[in-house]
Amino acid sequence: MKAAALYSAAGSLLLTTLAAAPADSAPGAPGAAAEARGTAVAAARARAAGFDFGTCSAEQEAPAVLRCGTVSVPLDYAHPDGKQITLTVSRVRATQKDPHNSKLKVRRQGALVFNPGGPGASGLHFPVIGVLPEWRRIAAAYDLIGYAPRGVGRSAPLSCQDPAHFYKGPAQAPTHPSASYKQERIAQAKAYARGCAERTGSALQYYNSLNNARDLDVLRAALGEDKLTFMGASYGTYFGALYAALFPSHVRRMVLDSAVNPDPAQIWYRANLDQSAAFESRWTDFREWIARHDDVYGLGSTPEQVRLSYEQARARLSAEPADGKVGPGQLQGAFLTAGYFDDFWPSRAEALSAYLKGDAEPLVGIAAPVAGTAAEAENANAVYTAVECNDAPWPTDWAVWDRDNTRLARVAPFETWDNVWANLPCAYWRAPRQQPLDVRTGPGELPPTLILAGERDAAAPYAGALEMNRRLAGSVLVTERDTGTHGIAGGSNPCVNAHLEAYLLEGRVPGRHAACAPRPEPRPKTPGGRAERQSPRDALRGKAERA
Repeated sequence: MKAAALYSAAGSLLLTTLAAAPADSAPGAPGAAAEARGTAVAAARARAAGFDFGTCSAEQEAPAVLRCGTVSVPLDYAHPDGKQITLTVSRVRATQKDPHNSKLKVRRQGALVFNPGGPGASGLHFPVIGVLPEWRRIAAAYDLIGYAPRGVGRSAPLSCQDPAHFYKGPAQAPTHPSASYKQERIAQAKAYARGCAERTGSALQYYNSLNNARDLDVLRAALGEDKLTFMGASYGTYFGALYAALFPSHVRRMVLDSAVNPDPAQIWYRANLDQSAAFESRWTDFREWIARHDDVYGLGSTPEQVRLSYEQARARLSAEPADGKVGPGQLQGAFLTAGYFDDFWPSRAEALSAYLKGDAEPLVGIAAPVAGTAAEAENANAVYTAVECNDAPWPTDWAVWDRDNTRLARVAPFETWDNVWANLPCAYWRAPRQQPLDVRTGPGELPPTLILAGERDAAAPYAGALEMNRRLAGSVLVTERDTGTHGIAGGSNPCVNAHLEAYLLEGRVPGRHAACAPRPEPRPKTPGGRAERQSPRDALRGKAERA
């Protein structure tokens, strides 16, 4: 992608400006041996204790088939006898019934643990996905396991500010912010970083990706599994890769869906630059699709005309927010989700079309903040921020951020500055930083792993999947060509699903890298239609994926 290519040189400059970071958590570094011993101690205790799965709590809104339990893990693995935190885990047992012939019994293959990414997303609702046709064969063979990682939901939850102040509208979202606006956002970032430190104290440093990987090994042991079968999506692929590097002999099978780039130089400042560039390409894809359906939406017959329609809506919302809640920031957030999932294209295009014709209801319906989800959203953002800030050095000089992102915004204005504001607290972070692990496995160290990627994925640009494949010896990459949906396992592409089932059910991977034809484009809705209902798969994905 042009924007990413333009920015690779600028990205390399920033590495000289990063603050020095301790490397105590990297294997071979001081403290790593203690953490490895602590993980072994915690895993042995968890295996002995096991799980007592029972009814899920009322607020989890879980069907009866979903059962919940807890597992204790050390806050600090270097001190396994110190403070413990509790992770909430969910399970639906393997049906052991052939979905095509219920009289045939299927051999149970153990537990399949899933993490949806984030950081900050909960996978507690994942196990109910087994009722969907695309997942029934896998659900017959595996106990489906979801969990809330450390800091998320009921798992020692993090908070950095009052949710009432975090989740509100309307908000501005200038693509070329003024100097005064930048200073406002710097002040907000400093206050947010201060709030994270004050609310959590010295424990804040232990919410990081390496500990997420260690927690995964304790979870494996508590489930009674000698080896882990794991599926990670998005950010979940990163600490899945960390797990593979730290515990290669504990891996049975591993699926990395929409793999992020594990190169230490990418974690996480450069990764966000590349992501912003990739979202510009996806924004173009979306506008091209709208333009092809100008007879339906009336937003323009070229991508540029569609952009001007979008900018017209931004200007109108800036002057008068819709329903007093939806400003340019909420509009941008709603359209950002279309960069993640093609399924959202029709509802976003219809809402924009209706708004410009005088009907704000569809736009308010998809974009307005929902008060009832404020606490969950604030918690997810707190975990996202803590993990990314703790994982690696970040530039501590605002001039570096301003220089790099001003350059990038010239070619990729859609998401660049919004991404800056989401991550800027890391410039003023008060907890110690780690040095990212150099993820690599040699031939024979790890069983074959399956990497899945959409060629035009914006949230996890395709170059990351290629790098993941290079670093995990014996891994095989399956590419969904010319599409950008974020998270392709168990979706609407039969080719992708066939590779997923062959791997999880039989341990088979393609003999070489495989490519699947793109899924069909979404179909536009008829004029005057309302936003489509979410399918069960989309509803589950919405709970799991932090857009």
